[in-house]
Amino acid sequence: MYKILSSLSKTVHASFSVTILLFLVLFFLNGGFAFDNLFWSWLCRFVHVTVAIMWIGLLWYFNFIQIPNMSKIPDDLKPAIGKVIAPAALFYFRWAALFTIISGLILALLNGYLYDAITLSVGSGIPKHTAIGIGMWLGLIMAFNVWFVIWPNQKRALGIKDCEPEQKIKSARTAMIISRVNTILSLPMIFTMIAAQNLY
Repeated sequence: MYKILSSLSKTVHASFSVTILLFLVLFFLNGGFAFDNLFWSWLCRFVHVTVAIMWIGLLWYFNFIQIPNMSKIPDDLKPAIGKVIAPAALFYFRWAALFTIISGLILALLNGYLYDAITLSVGSGIPKHTAIGIGMWLGLIMAFNVWFVIWPNQKRALGIKDCEPEQKIKSARTAMIISRVNTILSLPMIFTMIAAQNLY
């Protein structure tokens, strides 16, 4: 067991193995599942929720842990954050954002409400689709911020992309402010997504 837990890749593989085992147990206990639209919708939702947890978890890590504590770290130790931890976290952060959006759009398409949600159900007036649509738009705005504002500015702030010292400071501030914007939007996004599934 220690060999599994001492390796991240083995730990992740073990988690997938347990998940597949549980899927098979549930599959056979229920007499099997039809591999129809409902199954693919479930699988897409599973992926969507999983990558969304990573995305929002990292957003909150940056805003609740890393940013508030950077001033407490001695200057000689800060390169460990800027050169190692932050770039790794930003890699998973931005790709989790993208996969959350893609899987969410596919999920909406599979369930037949993509157009109605994107248009906030203006034509049909279905409250569930309005709620999920608001969540989708918030997610799209947040993902746009990740890829086209936060990431380009973080590349300059972390020295991944060369720039003048003044630009580096300005980029770090811009990335932080837009990250805080995403933090503001995160709870309303989660609220509308869950409301759409449980209040209507």
